[in-house]
Amino acid sequence: MCSTPGAGGGCGGGGFLPGTHGSVRIRSAIHGATGAGLTCAAWLSPFDSAGGRPAPGARGGRRRDRRAYASTGRAVLCGETLSRVTIQIQGVGVWSADTSRRREPIWFRPWQEIEREAVSLRWYESMVLPGLLQTEAYARAVLGGTGLIALGDVERHLATRLARQDILRRDDPPQFTAVVDEAVLRRPVGGPETMRGQLHALVAACGQPHVRVHVVPSRVGAYAGLNGPFVIAASVDHRLAGYLDNQLQGQVVSDPDDIAAILGAWENVRGEALSHWQSVDLITEVAQTWT
Repeated sequence: MCSTPGAGGGCGGGGFLPGTHGSVRIRSAIHGATGAGLTCAAWLSPFDSAGGRPAPGARGGRRRDRRAYASTGRAVLCGETLSRVTIQIQGVGVWSADTSRRREPIWFRPWQEIEREAVSLRWYESMVLPGLLQTEAYARAVLGGTGLIALGDVERHLATRLARQDILRRDDPPQFTAVVDEAVLRRPVGGPETMRGQLHALVAACGQPHVRVHVVPSRVGAYAGLNGPFVIAASVDHRLAGYLDNQLQGQVVSDPDDIAAILGAWENVRGEALSHWQSVDLITEVAQTWT
């Protein structure tokens, strides 16, 4: 969730589909100029958030299933001509989406569907603010500040990121809880003016009843958040999915052991953070230092 065009950067498509008590297979077909195809498959299992087990009837949930695509995953990332993504639900049917005109990275699309359909999002960031709370100036600085992304691509990824923020402005927004490290507030992303505007916007967002932001103060020593950012999404039927980001790509996780580990990390970072209103006071205070 740093300079990659993902969640926190950013997050991608499979989603919570109703009635998916069977495993969900994501099939990606990559077609080259000659018409030859390459198929990559990954299994994502429904997860019972209450009991920490695969949902009834689910056959997945094994690490080997979730990582079945590992050998061809790089081909998916490089396959700019990928035209269709099909999700087949055993015993239910097939969901198919035309991806040829979409602007977000191929690997990001499954999470974007999950993010849109979630009823709650729990988001931790140690380096930048969550993508759904970033101002345009701040997001542009995050995406383009390294010089590693072409200007045209920066603007495309920026448009996608800003469009994703609509989920917090709709009539039925998810409950959004973010925990960020205090260093995020003090890092000069885009310069003083950008940071001042970003922190004022963050305070304004905190005034919404469905948005809660907590800051881990700099006086806290080692804690779970130092291992990296993550997001936990919950569906209307209480299923959970996680999202992890790194320098190359994002990863959607549904394995019960992985979900349990992320939940444990969330409890740790939330426990080290200030209360919501204490955090708002700190954000306001830091904003005044950006002159």
